[in-house]
Amino acid sequence: MPAPSKERWSVEAIEALLNQPFNDLLWQAQQVHRQHHDPNEVELATLLSVKTGGCPEDCGYCPQSVHYDTGVKAEKLMASGEVRRAAEAAKAAGATRFCMGAAWRAPKERDIEAVAELVRTVKDVGLEACATLGMLADGQAEKLKDAGLDYYNHNLDCAPDFYGEIISTRDYQDRLDTLERVRGAGVKVCSGGIVGMGESRRQRAGLIAQLANLPEVPQSVPINHLVKVEGTPLADQPDLDPLEFVRMIAAARITMPTSRVRLSAGRQQLGEAVQALCFLAGANSIFYGEKLLVTGNPDVGADRGLLQKLGIRARAGVSDVPAFESD
Repeated sequence: MPAPSKERWSVEAIEALLNQPFNDLLWQAQQVHRQHHDPNEVELATLLSVKTGGCPEDCGYCPQSVHYDTGVKAEKLMASGEVRRAAEAAKAAGATRFCMGAAWRAPKERDIEAVAELVRTVKDVGLEACATLGMLADGQAEKLKDAGLDYYNHNLDCAPDFYGEIISTRDYQDRLDTLERVRGAGVKVCSGGIVGMGESRRQRAGLIAQLANLPEVPQSVPINHLVKVEGTPLADQPDLDPLEFVRMIAAARITMPTSRVRLSAGRQQLGEAVQALCFLAGANSIFYGEKLLVTGNPDVGADRGLLQKLGIRARAGVSDVPAFESD
């Protein structure tokens, strides 16, 4: 492992950001956002579960774990024809990035070969390709890169000192090692976390600090709001104050100015007003479509309606197909 990079943001400095008056925090975040991004443009990404259920990990939030009875059944990897149809539909709806998730702890070599074929399929449709497959071994990221993979998602989930409360089947370092392999292969990193799992504000600052101090700041930072699923250990977790979620978006924007900060899982329960505050705080990417892996998401029509009300445009596609415009 390379020597750790120089700390750009301390946990204390990020906690101080989060502790600011709400208006001051959003003002700072909006200033940073406008310096680096079009404030009225958002990236639309679609997430498809290409291999659902049966994961041996015990992540306390995840309905796909074999450790919990959530009604999710283990399925085989989808065929390339099915993925092509889904990618074409996503592109037609305005998405520019297509993310594929597989419920593995770590893919085998034969899995990497199969996913590489799916990556080639997505690229052939004319979309950016992203995958989240679990922990990668040496050489696997290079094979995905050769197939055309643009991004690899591997979330840190939470701060290191909270990790053991949520997951026991892998270590925090395992996640950092996978991100190092992805960077080393020249694949862009997509990494974020989940809030609302019972962590403190300081621990939320700890998550942001981990992301902001990686050797290279992740190009995409998904911030997930816990989706409570019956049968998982976190099903009865008290609701997080939605303004705390907005604060996290703002802190991510301030500490990672050039990254795309994505509203991810849990957006459905936030409502339009909170989502609007998230865009004001610097979010400029959303997962777009009716399902994220196995959890619900606002439908395409509702998203279009909200973005049109806010005057936010969809980012143009990688193949220069015009995305929808606000009226």
